[in-house]
Amino acid sequence: MNRVYNYSPGPSMLPLSVLERAQKELVGFGDTGMSVMEMSHRSKMYLSIYEKTEKSLRDLMQIPDTYAVLFLQGGATEQFSAVPLNLGVTGKADYIDSGNFAHVAAAEAARYLAVNTVASSREDNYTYIPDWKGKANPDADYLHITTNNTIYGTRFTELPEGGAPLVADMSSNILSEVYDVTKFGVIYAGAQKNIGPAGLAVVIVRKDLFGRAAKICPKLMNWEKQAENQSMINTPNTYGIYMAGLCFEWIQGLGGVSAMEKINIEKARLLYDFLDESELFKAPAQKAYRSRMNVTFVTGSDELDDAFVKEAAKAGLVNLKGHRSVGGMRASIYNAMPTEGVKALVTFMKDFEAKH
Repeated sequence: MNRVYNYSPGPSMLPLSVLERAQKELVGFGDTGMSVMEMSHRSKMYLSIYEKTEKSLRDLMQIPDTYAVLFLQGGATEQFSAVPLNLGVTGKADYIDSGNFAHVAAAEAARYLAVNTVASSREDNYTYIPDWKGKANPDADYLHITTNNTIYGTRFTELPEGGAPLVADMSSNILSEVYDVTKFGVIYAGAQKNIGPAGLAVVIVRKDLFGRAAKICPKLMNWEKQAENQSMINTPNTYGIYMAGLCFEWIQGLGGVSAMEKINIEKARLLYDFLDESELFKAPAQKAYRSRMNVTFVTGSDELDDAFVKEAAKAGLVNLKGHRSVGGMRASIYNAMPTEGVKALVTFMKDFEAKH
C-alpha cells in the first residue's frame, strides 16, 4: 500500500523505519522466541528493553541522575491530577493559561488546591503566549506551563526562571528541540506525538521533590513510589515502552535532539514562509510565538477550508482539519514528518491557491 502523509495532532505518524523494525520483531524479539507483547515485565529479557529505553532518553535529553525517569500509563491527562497530588504542600499553585490543555490542566488541579492563573491569552483565542513576567508567586508549590500549544499553534520561546519549581507539559514538543532539563522540577509528556504510540506518559521528576505527595494520592500516581518500583507497581505499557525505545534510537541515529531541532526549524520555515506570502491562506498565531510542531492556517471561508481538507486527503495529505476551537486547517509536523511531507503540502497549497 502507499503510505500517506499523516498530519494528525495525535496519535501521530511514526517513523517508517521504526514501524518496519517493530513489524520485523513483532512475532519474535531477538532469540527470545516470543513477542515483546508476551514478555513478563519482571523478566530479564524485558527489563533489558526497559533499561535501554530509559538510558536512551537520558542520553537524548541529558537527564542528570538527580532526576527520576518514569514510564506511566494514562497519558498526559492523568498527570493533570498527578501534578497537584504530588507537589501540593501549601495548597497553592501557579498556572499560565496559554491554550486548551493548559486550561484543562489548571481546571483539574483546582480540584485539589488553590490555582492562581498568572497570565492568560484565552480571551484572544490563544494566539500568543501571555506575558507572565513579574506575576508568578515564588512561594507557590509550583509554576505550571504547557511548552507547546497543540490546538492553537503557539510555543513558549522563553522559559520562566527562578522562584517555584517549574512544571512543564511537553506533550507536543518533547524531543523536538533542546531543553536544559535542570531548569525544570518536572517534565511530563504523552507519548502519542513525538515518542511513540498512545497510552504512555513519560514523567521526569527532580528527586528532591519526592516526599510531598498528598495522603490521598493514589499509589499508581505517586511518582516516588513509581520510581522505587521502576514504574512497575502494576504491569506497565510494555509494548509502548518498547516502541518509545525504538523512536529514541531513531532520533539518536539522526544525531540527537540538536540535529532533530535543526530539521524541525527548517520544516516549519518552509511552511510559514509560504503562509506569509500567500494571498489565500493566513496563519492566526502571532509570529513571535509560532509553533514548530502544529501549524494552524485558515482561508477565511468555511467552504474553502472544507474543500481544501477533502482535496488534500484525496492527494494523500490526511488529517489536516483544524480543531473546532480554531477552525480551518492544522498541519502537525512532528519529528516523524519528513521534510518531503512538508514540501508536498506546500506544493498542494500553491496549486489550491492558484485554483481558488
